[in-house]
Amino acid sequence: MNPSRYGAHRTLRAVNFVCNAPQARAVSLVGDFNQWNATANPMKRMPDGAWFLTLELRHGHHRYAFLVDGHLTLDPRAQGITRNDAGERVSLVPVS
Repeated sequence: MNPSRYGAHRTLRAVNFVCNAPQARAVSLVGDFNQWNATANPMKRMPDGAWFLTLELRHGHHRYAFLVDGHLTLDPRAQGITRNDAGERVSLVPVS
């Protein structure tokens, strides 16, 4: 049995993302976990106009943002703000 197989770095944890953008036509979640790919994680519009997505992420800190109709948007509920590799301000979520 390989003990490292069950270490924290291998554990995935479900993280809920909510973006309040009722006027938006399309919202997706972009971040380090999907190479900032705009089409990898589209969010689902909820009846109240908010957009929702649950994503399983590995232990650690992840940089991310919402792409609202093509515009990079910070998450007001984020645990912190940092910069991506392009120097843009993005949100930060810790996963433990």
